[in-house]
Amino acid sequence: MQQFNVLIVDDDAEIVEALSINLRRESLNVFTASNGLEALAVLERNEIHLILLDVMMPKLDGIQATFKIRETRNIPILIVSAKTRDMDKIEGLNAGADDYISKPFNTLELIARVKSLLRRYTCLGDYKPAEDIIYANGLALSKSTKTVAVDEEIVRLTATEYKILELLMVNKGRVYSIEEIYEKVWREPSANGENTVAVHIRRIREKIEINPREPKYLKVVWGIGYKIEK
Repeated sequence: MQQFNVLIVDDDAEIVEALSINLRRESLNVFTASNGLEALAVLERNEIHLILLDVMMPKLDGIQATFKIRETRNIPILIVSAKTRDMDKIEGLNAGADDYISKPFNTLELIARVKSLLRRYTCLGDYKPAEDIIYANGLALSKSTKTVAVDEEIVRLTATEYKILELLMVNKGRVYSIEEIYEKVWREPSANGENTVAVHIRRIREKIEINPREPKYLKVVWGIGYKIEK
């Protein structure tokens, strides 16, 4: 079942912690940021399905952050702010927010609004399920964007490195010989391809493994080939 990712953006650590606890109880994945600039960075690295956004924050406030987000994304934004005047709400909605709730808020009401926005976005909006994303114990590969992340941090792979990892990720648990990897990725006979594959495997490990000498993801099966653990 698809789990949705919610980004909480607020410079009040206590509010962030309280919201995180309540959202996780609803089986939502939680990401956090303390200002608008951090929020934009989180959005670049992760697939976020809804944003809870404070207005009064340092570096980049919630209104300006909303304008920036709306330049490229149509995900739901729920402003959660201590500013309660009607004009403040109108400003937030005009900037591109989908909803506005004032602090202090009723937690049950906020959760209900989150669920409503997610339901509208996933059923009627622009959301497309991330069926192309393959996971392997902290390692994630997106076939549509051709990106790889380890513990939610993007890893920069070359096109060939990506193709090798994609082959192994799509077929988790299956062992591929060096010859098979070369023929499927380079699309030519594997004569003299052993060193080429070995070099690329080493580079992939250097990028995705904490300790390349004791790999967590890309395993060698001695005398046979390589695999990603299922």
